[in-house]
Amino acid sequence: MYSGLLIILIPLVLGYALPPLRQGVMRAVNRLLSAMVYIILFFMGISLAFLDNLTANLLLIAWYAGVSAVCILTVNGIALWWLEKRCPWPAPTHQDALPSRLRMAMDSFKLCLVVVAGFLIGLTQWHWLSVASRASEFALILLLLLVGIQLRNGGMTLRQIILNRRGTIIALVVAASALMGGAVTALILGLPIATGLAMASAFGWYSLSGILMTDAFGPVVGSAAFFNDLVRELLAIMLIPGLMRRSRSVALGLCGATSMDFTLPVLQRSGGLEVVPAAIVHGFLLSLLAPILIALFSA
Repeated sequence: MYSGLLIILIPLVLGYALPPLRQGVMRAVNRLLSAMVYIILFFMGISLAFLDNLTANLLLIAWYAGVSAVCILTVNGIALWWLEKRCPWPAPTHQDALPSRLRMAMDSFKLCLVVVAGFLIGLTQWHWLSVASRASEFALILLLLLVGIQLRNGGMTLRQIILNRRGTIIALVVAASALMGGAVTALILGLPIATGLAMASAFGWYSLSGILMTDAFGPVVGSAAFFNDLVRELLAIMLIPGLMRRSRSVALGLCGATSMDFTLPVLQRSGGLEVVPAAIVHGFLLSLLAPILIALFSA
């Protein structure tokens, strides 16, 4: 159950353990890190096309996924907005220059196009495309290794990364409010409360929710949970740059468990390197809670 967590931690630690690199090498690392985002999204789109029972249950899956995404993210957003008001997170002392709103919208659109392209290619059902899921795992490992290297070369200490009060508080608020949103989802869809709570418990970890929820509740609920978490990840990519200027707590909390890996480069670019420790602690705690809560509510 925790093999996915080890896949996340090991390359991060290895990357951080490497000695500091020259400036020219680090520029290449940063470029490769940006490219890995598109590669993983492309593999994600291919994997969607191979999802079991996708065609037969598409409308029901879309309804379940849409309702759960709206309910969970709405309650998350309200709770995180309240947290930001009660305990403001000061703006970063240094923030990379962000492009214009039009440029950010176009970047988000390009990310969505990459997913769509992967999905359309996956619909061909070419046999060799079935390795996309495995290939995305290796791509994710490389991305995490590069993130670890970036952390080491950013001059951060392990104490800064591991002990972070802000990341812990946001993770707990996200977990509690997501479960409230899951309960509301169950009431609207007429599902058992435990099913709604389980759908909300992956916190954006779509590969985990898709597998565990399908085993526990069948392909419709499993696929809906997968898309619910996928929507969270895609929304985070699109909204982080704008949210980071208004509410850093909301920007980080929207990422869910993915703040430790996939959305980490976007967070770092928008909020500066000092947001990374909170993002890692936040993602680590939610990644730790996700399989425990899913197993609990699906028992």
